[in-house]
Amino acid sequence: MHAKVNNVIRNNTTKILRVLIFVLNLTAAQYATAQLTSQAKNYTHADTLRGSIGKDRSWWDVQHYAISVEPDFNKKTISGKVDIRFKAVSNGNRMQIDLQEPLTLNNAYLNKQQLGFTREGNAYFLELPYLFPKDSSATVSLTYSGKVKTAVRPPWDGGWIFTKDIKGRPWMSVACQGLGASVWYPCKDHQGDEPDLGALLKITVPDTLTAVGNGRLTEKASYRPGTLTYTWKVVNPINNYNIVPYIGKYVDFGETYSGEKGKLDCNYWVLDYNLEKATTQFKQVPPMLQAFEHWFGPYPFYEDGFKVVEAPHLGMEHQSAIAYGNGFKNGYRGRDLSSTGWGLNWDFILVHESGHEWFGNNITTKEVADMWVHEGFTNYAEVLYTHHQFGKEAGDAYLQGLRELIQNESPVIGKYGVNEEGSGDMYYKGSNLVHYIRQLINDDKKFRMALREMNMVFYHNTTSTEAVEQFWNKQLPVDLKPLFDQYLRNTSIPTLEVKLKKGGLLYRWSDCIAEFNMPVALIINGISTMIRPTTVWQEMKYTKKIEQVSPDKNYYVGFRKMY
Repeated sequence: MHAKVNNVIRNNTTKILRVLIFVLNLTAAQYATAQLTSQAKNYTHADTLRGSIGKDRSWWDVQHYAISVEPDFNKKTISGKVDIRFKAVSNGNRMQIDLQEPLTLNNAYLNKQQLGFTREGNAYFLELPYLFPKDSSATVSLTYSGKVKTAVRPPWDGGWIFTKDIKGRPWMSVACQGLGASVWYPCKDHQGDEPDLGALLKITVPDTLTAVGNGRLTEKASYRPGTLTYTWKVVNPINNYNIVPYIGKYVDFGETYSGEKGKLDCNYWVLDYNLEKATTQFKQVPPMLQAFEHWFGPYPFYEDGFKVVEAPHLGMEHQSAIAYGNGFKNGYRGRDLSSTGWGLNWDFILVHESGHEWFGNNITTKEVADMWVHEGFTNYAEVLYTHHQFGKEAGDAYLQGLRELIQNESPVIGKYGVNEEGSGDMYYKGSNLVHYIRQLINDDKKFRMALREMNMVFYHNTTSTEAVEQFWNKQLPVDLKPLFDQYLRNTSIPTLEVKLKKGGLLYRWSDCIAEFNMPVALIINGISTMIRPTTVWQEMKYTKKIEQVSPDKNYYVGFRKMY
């Protein structure tokens, strides 16, 4: 979920009551899941170090993270250790490690041999003692500590969250999508390199509190009086920003979901005083999982289980440990983003963030510039969930209602190589792009099988807009490149123009790229007819008097009747 939607709110004053929902929203759109701006800016060398795969990143591939962290609630500091197991994909001996100020890297070791390093802003460069040959593996051990960047308005601004629950007890977590995981632990902070063998997270806390992490709890032990260390293990690849600790006065309950791959452990961790509310609200989980498995295929992380964890912010798609802060009510904090009423029938954060398990966590883009793949398809998961529970017309209406939130002020795809997302339209415009493709396929069984195939083709993998385009192009005899170019790389929405004339009508696309030639369903006197306009006028013969003409509402296009 992401923060770009905040821009939507500022500009769309006539819809202020609806858009205010976004000011706190993750979905307003990397869930604003971390707030980046899509406005023009001057990029620095630091932006390039953060967002690109340079020579000190390209030669090594992360295999596993083992993270140990201990926060000090009163001092707002953390200290920890990270072991990064890596594999050389080419020869190299200089390694870029990211750790954001004001945190400090204290020591670096390779096989107990201390390493020298230099710092350039938020990037450290380790000097390894010899040239690592291709296919060799090793582990670097890093210790770090210091004041940590604290989040003021999570999840839109990132950092460590130090807050208190309503009983005045410490409640801590992290929100770092977009800003990056290096805000709280040293890592290779690039979305394109996930640890292939998973991660281990050891969280040391006062023994009056509980610590929850991704995956499964493997150990709870006391290594120092007055403290407990909780060890959580993930065996699947995982995004850096998805590895997150939750610390508070938690209690848990669970159930077993019988899914497509067998028994799935579902666990729910909430603050002790919210247990009763949670046991009622989270009854939505099994039907939600059933709907998503129907459309997208098996939940991608059976080995790590499925968790929902109450968080001190609105929500985030933390893999196998979904962050939840929607107040145990339906809608988006009790409101319907679509203004159709359908969004009040289910818990927005629960559905949206869980949808990211398929789109964002299973299928991950290498670049944050391509985050529309995460957010557009996940927003469409809301549409399909509504369809699954209440019927196709309900799903279509929900989607159409969300169009009022599209701004069309900047492209959906951001700038590559500098860690910058595109516009917040990645949510609703991206979703409407997917819906357009669904109309062209015109067969929900085939469309569903394509979504399931997509989750198999890109299973536990990183990808790009180009690869996703190529995948969907194979599903249709129509070249979809003009559709992707128009909706993702341009800001205008294609307008269908028609001129009525005796014996028929003329039609064409305008307000679009020159190559735009996508088919569209035209409703004439209540009857649907597929046409394929171009930017040149074409003629349709129609013998009866045309009383009514408009494009099908399932196509996100403009319409203009010429006289």
